[in-house]
Amino acid sequence: MSKEEHQVEMLGTPRSAAVASTVINVHSEVSVPDHVVWSLFNTLFMNWCCLGFVAFAYSVKARDRKMVGDVTGAQAYASTAKCLNICALIGSLLLTVVAIVVIATSSAAIFHAISP
Repeated sequence: MSKEEHQVEMLGTPRSAAVASTVINVHSEVSVPDHVVWSLFNTLFMNWCCLGFVAFAYSVKARDRKMVGDVTGAQAYASTAKCLNICALIGSLLLTVVAIVVIATSSAAIFHAISP
């Protein structure tokens, strides 16, 4: 028996065995920001037309949905809270700038009217 025949005999014939596969489902934790801190800040300091309070309510709803495991609902509520927070922030900043401009111009007009 030659050396090659011996190796072929030791290896044997190829087998057509079924390959078993294993599927592992990995649940990735999707981080959904709920914007609660930003909403609380807007509620306390920049509550223009109650948008901060409404944003806070939506943020709490987003956090509740996230705790239940409803990622889609949490994202929807978080998106609404984010939009309301942006509107509250922009509205409050514009209101503050307009108030400063009105106070400055009225003060200048009063000072100009009083001075001889």
